[in-house]
Amino acid sequence: QVQLVESGGGLVQAGGSRRLSCVASGRTFSDYVTAWFRQAPRKEREFVAGINWSGDTTYYADSVKGRFTISRDNAKNTGYLQMNNLKPEDTAVYYCAAGGPPWNRPATIDEYDYWGQGTQVTVSS
Repeated sequence: QVQLVESGGGLVQAGGSRRLSCVASGRTFSDYVTAWFRQAPRKEREFVAGINWSGDTTYYADSVKGRFTISRDNAKNTGYLQMNNLKPEDTAVYYCAAGGPPWNRPATIDEYDYWGQGTQVTVSS
């Protein structure tokens, strides 16, 4: 079992930045790929970004490419999502997720076994 706890959400103005953190506990963090998803009101949960075990392979949704950066520090059991140039349409609850091998479909919810409780990010215009 892996427990994931997100933090860093809040209210930010359009064009601003925010860094989300995801602290893992319970198992060896480097055994898991991690990802960030988000869910806006009345919308389905969608993939934002994913990163492999060592951190040298990343994937991004087209909507955040060039603005968001996913990273991880296995020594600290922590994953990060740096969000720059935020837009009102980025407003959502952001969830951290973790999964074991294989990792064939990074953007698919079913690839991940463990989820955090989510952190709200609100971008004002």
